[in-house]
Formats: sequence, C-alpha cells, structure tokens
Amino acid sequence: MSLQDELTDVKRRLDDLTRTVERLERSLAHKREDAPRTQPAGRPEDLVTIPDTPYDSSLWTDSDDEGLGARDRHAP
Repeated sequence: MSLQDELTDVKRRLDDLTRTVERLERSLAHKREDAPRTQPAGRPEDLVTIPDTPYDSSLWTDSDDEGLGARDRHAP
C-alpha cells in the first residue's frame, strides 16, 4: 500500500469516527431531554444534615483511638 493510499484510508476512518461521535452526541442529548427531571442534576436524593454542635463525649467512653491502640497499653 502506498503512503497516499494509507493517508486516504486514515482520513476516511477519521471521517467515519467523526460521524459516529456526532450521532452519539445527538442521541445522548435527545435522551437527556426525554429524561424526567425530578431533581437538579448531580445532587443526591437523600441529603443528611450534620449538625455543627459537638458530639456528646460519653459516646467515646471506652473507645480506642483508631490507629493508636488502647489508652492504657504501650505500643510495641
């Protein structure tokens, strides 16, 4: 195959790829328009509000510090 034939083949394949991508973009845009909009895009449905107030310190009674081990023991 000559260089010119290879370049022609590459151009044809790039044109095919461009048409395929354009078709895919149109298809996705159409599907987005048809999809029901129940909430803004990118927002989870169930948001959990976390209060700014400090936690009750009794929640941490008898707990180990994660990664540090128990309070009354030495590290090896």
